[in-house]
Amino acid sequence: MSDTPTGPALDVVIPALDAAAEIDAALASLAEGRRDEAGDGLIGEVIVVDGGSSDDTCARARQAGARVIEGPRGRGAQLAAGASASQAPWLLFLHADTRLQPGWSGPVAAFMEAGPDGAKAAAFTLAFDDASLHARALASLANWRARRLALPYGDQGLIVSRFLYDRIGGFRPLPLMEDVDLVRRIGRARLQHLDVEAETSAKGYRRWGWWPRALRNLALLALYFLGVPPRLLQRLYS
Repeated sequence: MSDTPTGPALDVVIPALDAAAEIDAALASLAEGRRDEAGDGLIGEVIVVDGGSSDDTCARARQAGARVIEGPRGRGAQLAAGASASQAPWLLFLHADTRLQPGWSGPVAAFMEAGPDGAKAAAFTLAFDDASLHARALASLANWRARRLALPYGDQGLIVSRFLYDRIGGFRPLPLMEDVDLVRRIGRARLQHLDVEAETSAKGYRRWGWWPRALRNLALLALYFLGVPPRLLQRLYS
């Protein structure tokens, strides 16, 4: 019998593309929430939506017990496809290079079960897999943005009720800013911030430089709010 609290069924949706180096850790971090034979646990199903990987991402995901489906390349489209493949009353969207830290299942169960209103969502607290001062500073700024401006990014993970997800139209097939687009439609009043860390890979920051990468992301966000189409932003991002 699992020690994980039993609660409403939660399906996890993970978009992936050539993520063989990261997906094992992401899936392993979900183990404490997986349901056992007695039906205890939060997670009903883990759905990995592959966008055409050329490595063994799919094989690794299946070996870890996930259901793998194919989706059009692009994170927004893949997330939408995963949500459509699920029938659970709650959804957890997680990036393939993000790992929930031990102990996450209790706070998530409490969030899902609290209050009568199912129209709500929550993001985790961002952390990087890097102990440097730059990493801690940028994570603190990101968490400030998420709490004060209600703008968490997708690498913080997102839990949302099926009722709310369907009500606001779900993920749009955007090539970039699909996470910002969704949380803006969720709205500040319906979005909470959980004191549970989602640790994400910092390899992009280490490759391009912590502050140059952060400033580029901020510039893209500003351009998005100014109305620049996401397809053009994707070209700038790449």
